[in-house]
Amino acid sequence: NTGETVNIPDVYEAEGFDFSGPRRYDEATGYRSTSMLVVSLRNHEGDIIGVLQLLNAKHEDDVIPFSSDYESFIAALASQAAVAITNARLIQELSHLFDAFIQTTAAAIDEKSPYTAGHVRRVAKLTMMIAKSIHDADHGIWKYIRFKPEELEELRIAAWMHDVGKMTTPEYVVDKATKLETIYDRVETVKTRYEVFKRDVEIAALKEKLKLTELSGQDQEIAAIDHRVQEAFNEIDAERNFIVQCNTGGEFMDDESIQRLERIAERTFDLAGKAQPRLTENEVYNLSIRKGTLTEEERQVINNHAAVSIKMLSQLPFSKKLQRIPEYAGGHHEKLNGEGYPLKLSAEELPLQARILAVADIFEALTASDRPYRKPMPLSQALKIMGFMVKDGELDVQIVDLVNENGILLNYAKEELIDAQMDVG
Repeated sequence: NTGETVNIPDVYEAEGFDFSGPRRYDEATGYRSTSMLVVSLRNHEGDIIGVLQLLNAKHEDDVIPFSSDYESFIAALASQAAVAITNARLIQELSHLFDAFIQTTAAAIDEKSPYTAGHVRRVAKLTMMIAKSIHDADHGIWKYIRFKPEELEELRIAAWMHDVGKMTTPEYVVDKATKLETIYDRVETVKTRYEVFKRDVEIAALKEKLKLTELSGQDQEIAAIDHRVQEAFNEIDAERNFIVQCNTGGEFMDDESIQRLERIAERTFDLAGKAQPRLTENEVYNLSIRKGTLTEEERQVINNHAAVSIKMLSQLPFSKKLQRIPEYAGGHHEKLNGEGYPLKLSAEELPLQARILAVADIFEALTASDRPYRKPMPLSQALKIMGFMVKDGELDVQIVDLVNENGILLNYAKEELIDAQMDVG
């Protein structure tokens, strides 16, 4: 531990040192350890990181002690060895630090929304499963595709970083679980409004009953009022329930439903002597979203994360072996038919790695069981939708065919999907 050079003429005669190790080695191998020179290896901070040990200096066939000249020469050699070891460790530590940074960033993105927790991990997992499947394939066009280790590492990092742009996406858009949700779900305001409608009906009925009482009204007329109130309540409840159902975003909104919303909005109620629409223009606009919970403007905000990912990753000084990470990560929403985003790249412009990542991202999104606007999708339906996307020229047919043939998607599903989704065996 002192770091001093140790020069022993004969380890069997030396005192003050424990040489039981060399002696056991000699007994086991028949070797004879005699002279020994041990020089410490120090890094740039002066810490001892190891030792350089030499045994049995020789002059022709004779074992001799190490001379003082050897000490200075070996000390210089030890210095170079320490530099080499330190550099190797620094490279390894930087690699581990970078990988930890990547996974921490991905975890932060997932933590931003409770509805996409685990998305990045699952996409990275499926991406590498697909890449390995292609690498191992021995038929068709795939038998000519072999990924180098650095290419697989490049793709792995791209998969972990593909959603880094979502750091800039507002939470209320990422987490928009219903059509009327902003900072809170405005459907609660609508529900309250409809309770007011019922209250107004009830108050009007009570006033009418009071007049009848003053005029010695008949029970039959009062019963008729109660009947009208109940009919009005039923109509109000049905209208409210329809709006609540539209708000979930779980089903496709057809023209008839949208027209019904517009008719509701044309109806008014009295508020402080002024006529107000039952639904505001903004409420109708949001409730009329045909699929999902996002308006076109909000979808553009979400979609912008791919462009932001490219911009952010392009600022990082990746090494030559990792220089295409921004291209792969930013291309996971591109489509072979040129209708993807953010760059609307054509099939000829999309590298294989981006195509793999696109398939993984789509399949994970379809099968995720934590989306707020729909129930967990059965595996069979997800596979059917993937087939439609292939026919529409959005996904690479050869990749999709391969992962279906060799069971990659099924294996992933068994590990990541809930039992209720597993309707394909």
